[in-house]
Amino acid sequence: MRSRNSWLLVAAVAVVVVVIGAIGWWQSRPTIIDARAFGEAQAASPGEGPQITADDHVLGKRDAPITIIEYASLTCPHCADFDKETLPQIREKWIDTGKAKLIFRNFPFDKPALQAALVAACAPGDRYFNFVDVLFQQQRQWATAQDPTAALTRIAKLGGMSDQQAHSCLGDKEMENKIVAIRLAAEKDLGVNSTPTFFINGKKLLGAQEFAKFDEALQQASPKS
Repeated sequence: MRSRNSWLLVAAVAVVVVVIGAIGWWQSRPTIIDARAFGEAQAASPGEGPQITADDHVLGKRDAPITIIEYASLTCPHCADFDKETLPQIREKWIDTGKAKLIFRNFPFDKPALQAALVAACAPGDRYFNFVDVLFQQQRQWATAQDPTAALTRIAKLGGMSDQQAHSCLGDKEMENKIVAIRLAAEKDLGVNSTPTFFINGKKLLGAQEFAKFDEALQQASPKS
């Protein structure tokens, strides 16, 4: 009887340890955005690529014949690499010459990325991409900070926002829902599940590819004379 009771005691202790461990893991896990919690979004028609909207931020001339749509998370290191290393070459050859335009869409994977997207959304239209560039350039500083919200607030202030404006941006629930709805539509209707993901005139290109790969895809998308 004593042996059986000892076995039961050991088993009970093991169950408690497992439960405590599971609770600890759950409380310490990264905060991942669940887009489904924000409801359904307007979807593109089946078989179509992403559609340009009036709310899109456009880098380059709106009437450029080639459209690059980028889905990125502001905490994604590969997205930062693209912004720093490849995008300047694309801008020089394709965007600044009027041959292509780039539309940037947030696909936040975590809470800091969503907060960063809210800060950028408050920037004046002509400074939006400047804010995005700064957020990518300083990604290691704010994304891994003990308090990302405070770090993003400092960046917003350096960009000309007041404390009140920065806090208002970070608390904008309407914009938050809009950003997450964009992610949901991309995930559900376009199969986007990693960042960065690009669509060049509707054709999907995955990852922060080197410039030569983008150049090839852009040449293929160029109007034939």
